[in-house]
Amino acid sequence: MGTPLQRWILLICGCLAFASLAAAVWPSHARSAAPLATSGLELSRLDADPVPLEVLGGALDHRFAVVPGGVIRETGPRAGWWRLVSTHAVPAQHQPYIVLGTPESARIEAWLPGASMPVVAKTGGVDIPSGFSSRASVVPLRDGLRAGHAVYLRVGTLAPVAMAVGIEPLAQLHHRDLTYVAWRAASLVGFVLLMMLALGFWLGIGERGYAYLLLTLAAQLAFFATQGGEIRLLPGLSGLLGEDPRSPILTGLLASGATLAFLAHGLRLRDRNPMLWRIVAGCLGVLLLLVVATVAGVTRGVLSFGHAATLAATAALLVACVRGTIRRERAAGFLLMAWLPVLALLVAGRVAELGLWVAPAWLGYALPAALVLAGTVTMIGLTDALQKVRRDRDRVSRLATFDTLTGALSRPAMQERLSAAVTEAHRNGTPLSVVFFDVDRFKRVNDDHGHRVGDNFLKFIALRTRNRLRTYDLMGRWGGDEMVVMLPDTRLNEALGVAENLRSAVNCRPLSIDDRLFEASLSLGVAELAAGESVEHLIERADSALYASKTAGRDRVTGHDPRITGSHPRFVATSGQT
Repeated sequence: MGTPLQRWILLICGCLAFASLAAAVWPSHARSAAPLATSGLELSRLDADPVPLEVLGGALDHRFAVVPGGVIRETGPRAGWWRLVSTHAVPAQHQPYIVLGTPESARIEAWLPGASMPVVAKTGGVDIPSGFSSRASVVPLRDGLRAGHAVYLRVGTLAPVAMAVGIEPLAQLHHRDLTYVAWRAASLVGFVLLMMLALGFWLGIGERGYAYLLLTLAAQLAFFATQGGEIRLLPGLSGLLGEDPRSPILTGLLASGATLAFLAHGLRLRDRNPMLWRIVAGCLGVLLLLVVATVAGVTRGVLSFGHAATLAATAALLVACVRGTIRRERAAGFLLMAWLPVLALLVAGRVAELGLWVAPAWLGYALPAALVLAGTVTMIGLTDALQKVRRDRDRVSRLATFDTLTGALSRPAMQERLSAAVTEAHRNGTPLSVVFFDVDRFKRVNDDHGHRVGDNFLKFIALRTRNRLRTYDLMGRWGGDEMVVMLPDTRLNEALGVAENLRSAVNCRPLSIDDRLFEASLSLGVAELAAGESVEHLIERADSALYASKTAGRDRVTGHDPRITGSHPRFVATSGQT
């Protein structure tokens, strides 16, 4: 079942999902009690769609069948008539309103007692009464409602719906609207901030995952702003998305498709789970076809097919997340932790929109809030993935920069630093010297005692010599047992003294390897950078000085002075054994 971390992630995600679903299915009357009791409302349905005059005249009252539970359920697309009767009087001084938790796909017409024209109640950002949010459809009962008097409702919908019906006083209605608006405003601001962060990371880092997250958040923001009516606050988009009843359907399909595609990309579903990828790809294809159908004006059955495709793809992605978390894939763990509560709320909302149960009022703002949280966790996951890539890159870079045996710089890294130092020395006119040394009779150590002893030999010598260098000196392994030391801002005479310290650091006492003592010594060559000299020529002169130390008997330091030319010897300041 993976590491303890993966098991904890699965446990936490399972608890979050269970809590989300438990809160969603918990009866709404157990969470809040209305001052005006709604248990006295009798709801009945007429399985027909006659002309309004026949219904309002009371001639068809005997055909209305009582529906328990106070929930309007319509399967569409034919409109249905509902009769709402209060068994007790609802006084007008409370300023009561009929409240219907209406999805954006429904259209409701209400005939109050004695009225000849209906009151049209509609959500989805269209026809919202002034002073109210899009949380629910409301019908004012300005004269109250007498006991036994009926309110007739005609409900038409593009897809199956389930709507709770109740009566609330204006004060409670405004209180719940303010709570709804506050949560939605916070969620929408969260969307905008996350989009700005994703845009900044994408432009600054160039990681495509942030671009995909940005598109997903933009699609979700468009859907929730269209569904809730906030899109009407933007003059440029008000006429385009704020008034067309197809807008919530279209943006909802696009948001679902963008979210599913982003999760599939984050899980690398195409490569790691081809079978699940085919399921998700098929569902995305269905959503794309439904988008085209909605644009063309075909809306019948679109929501039902869209919800079914979304639920199928969600199940496939959930399986992929769980599998990936068990296989210790960090990306899958982050996505599961971030999106499982969202998927739970999404499933709850889709099931409610299919008319299978009544969604609680808070689901309208819980889902966008959960999406903001999911976006935040996903951004953390993307940053974690980038940090892992950076750590791996730094590790590879370190392996390429440093010699793993001695800890000294590798030859390419040393050449790069020497080249930069030589260029700077020529430009600023500062001195620069190098020390070139190798281990005396090192081949004999390998031949007589094996390469393991030889490797330890080099480790100890590198450690002893590195401890004698200044903080700004650099040492690199040139090849085999050959080492190069770069001494910035150092003249030849001072460099000879540093080289002598390196020599004495090695031959001062034997090396202890595998409980045996080995004598060790170095032969060193020193050269100072001449005017206009290249790195290659500088190393060549230091190598020549090293060869002179070898020829003179080893365990000594020899310096190469380019100012001594012609018939004079080129090597100076020889020190060491005689």
